[in-house]
Amino acid sequence: MPQTDKQLLARAKHMRSNPTPAEARLWYNLRAKRFEAVKFSHQVVIYPYIADFVARSRKLVIELDGDTHADDGAYDARRTTWLEQQGYRVIRFANADVVGNLDGVLEVISAALVTAPLPGPLPEGEREKEAT
Repeated sequence: MPQTDKQLLARAKHMRSNPTPAEARLWYNLRAKRFEAVKFSHQVVIYPYIADFVARSRKLVIELDGDTHADDGAYDARRTTWLEQQGYRVIRFANADVVGNLDGVLEVISAALVTAPLPGPLPEGEREKEAT
């Protein structure tokens, strides 16, 4: 298993310790399996990126976009494509959405948890069992 980049780990740790107000507000609702009994992690290295929030069991990444993201939509698109190629579903919210409409954001996350891809392929024959 490859070793995680130490600089990315240090940056993720710093970001966890210094969240934006929107991140702190959303994290309060997601942490400790408070939201739909799903374990979320905050500022997770998925090399070569750091994801804001990840539900690994549901392969769901939640990104919060502040003012800095408005300038580089191409970077965000490349990043989303890469994460999707790794099997994750990515949903994005503006910081303003979290601050101004937290209930709406949580509704979208709830729906995404139901439709997010399951981790890994189903074992041989399991797909047929689910269809019946």
